[in-house]
Amino acid sequence: MERFSRFPTTFPSFQKPAAISRFFSHIRRLPPGDKLIASILALAVVVSCLMGIRELQKTFLVEQPARGGTLIEGMVGAPRFVNPLLALTDADRDLTMLTYAGLMGISATGELTPVLAESYTISEDGKTYTFIIRQHAKFSDNTPVTAEDVVFTVEKAQDPTLKSPEYANWANIRAEVVDSRTVRFTLPQAYAPFIEDTTLGILPSKLWRNVPNDQFPFSPLMERPVAAGPFRVTNVLRDGNGVIKEYDLVAFKGYATGRPYLDGIHFKFFTSPSDLAGAVRRGAVESAYGVAKDGALRAPYARVFGVFYNPDKQPIFENKEVREALSVAINRDNIVNTLLGGYATPLTGPLPPEGADTFEPAALPDPATRIEAARLILDEGGWDYEEGVGWTKGETAMPTITLRTSSVAELKLIASSVQADWELLGIPVALELYEPGSLTQEVIRPREYDALLFGEVVGRDRDLFAFWHSSQRRDPGLNVALYTNETVDALLAKARAESDTEAAHADIVSAGQLIAADYPAAFTHAPDFLYAVPKDLKGIVLPQVTSPSDRFATVASWHRYTEFVWPILVSSK
Repeated sequence: MERFSRFPTTFPSFQKPAAISRFFSHIRRLPPGDKLIASILALAVVVSCLMGIRELQKTFLVEQPARGGTLIEGMVGAPRFVNPLLALTDADRDLTMLTYAGLMGISATGELTPVLAESYTISEDGKTYTFIIRQHAKFSDNTPVTAEDVVFTVEKAQDPTLKSPEYANWANIRAEVVDSRTVRFTLPQAYAPFIEDTTLGILPSKLWRNVPNDQFPFSPLMERPVAAGPFRVTNVLRDGNGVIKEYDLVAFKGYATGRPYLDGIHFKFFTSPSDLAGAVRRGAVESAYGVAKDGALRAPYARVFGVFYNPDKQPIFENKEVREALSVAINRDNIVNTLLGGYATPLTGPLPPEGADTFEPAALPDPATRIEAARLILDEGGWDYEEGVGWTKGETAMPTITLRTSSVAELKLIASSVQADWELLGIPVALELYEPGSLTQEVIRPREYDALLFGEVVGRDRDLFAFWHSSQRRDPGLNVALYTNETVDALLAKARAESDTEAAHADIVSAGQLIAADYPAAFTHAPDFLYAVPKDLKGIVLPQVTSPSDRFATVASWHRYTEFVWPILVSSK
């Protein structure tokens, strides 16, 4: 114990420097008025010094995101299948996006970027894709993500008895394990957009392998998934009827590209858009998509709406001048600015704004003269108009056109606007509305319509093949205009096999020009994606949105706090 005797057992008290003591002594001897003035001046000096030090810090330090804080997100509907193979609704896809991760993900610019994958290579013939999984990629139970998990997930997507919405993307792909961290995909033919399919969330095979397909929807893992996404589920709250009302997510520390800055996201689910909008106004939720609010973020939606003609059902649409006149007569300004509140872009071609800005589609009709312009097109096409009789061309009389669409409020309004425009042109229209499910099964799939008001999700790669190639004219293809053009077919097929993205883009643009010039549909608009968020939430960058869940593409970088650090300590995330 003697070696400690050299240290003092008591410590000297702190003594003020003599100069400071004399300063306070002088202050105390001043009259009250002078004492107040001196105190204010001293305080001002102290504040100035502190501000100077802070500004000096900013000169040498760098501001970066800091961890902490949560977000309360509201949305319409309730989740049922939080699983990448069975997700059907927006609520399903939102929670799947946040809890699962794929080999690839979407960056802020809309480009694909590795997530669970460390790297990948593509063979010269464009048919073989080989991915290396990150060494430290793991699921939320801290078990590693392996090539076996990837192959298991793909094989489940390919299983027709599971009836996965992902089946079409993976049906003809061969997936094989090369080693524990390497997986290889072999395609029957080169298909450049395939890389986007690898954003599919990966399931842990050890937990799902013994779950029969008919029990997949009922597994506890459907509600509380074990996955490799940026967040994991901690709590689920149901109402008295068993419907999920709230969901709690917390940041997953082991996320492949780094723990999210937010500590968590709390979801609240509502039964109607009006209930959700009211919750946003009251501050019961902080963020929600589809809600128009001052400061709401806007992004281009990769969706195109229009009225698609069916010449097989209504032969009058075989006349190009009729198709063109109907398109010209539509008041797109009314649709975009009145019915949609300005949250859309008027269109006359098959590509959304992100893809259409590099070519010149047919000019938008002048709203004030559109009816006269449409009448002139019919006149020049050999049609005559007589009051009480309508339009005739020889022995052919213009029939009543049946326009069918969904009973969704927004589409109902647009359909009524189109009906009014066509009747101003002198063409009678019968409007029929269907529930969304019935519209798909009874109208779209069997092609039972004269004209169909419908929206197409074009996608980030702007691949128009499924919508406009002649091979897709019948169900399950989506060429609902039954369009045929050999040159367009060749361009769309070539774009799919093209490894040069600029060349593929040029082919798609050329095809888009030809389609627009043929008027197989009266294209109307591309809606905007709206996302109301709190003012203090930073780091949000919306890519071009194909599905509302895309808003979470960069969620790991969202933050509510910042901190100043030395440049050498700046986070690379």
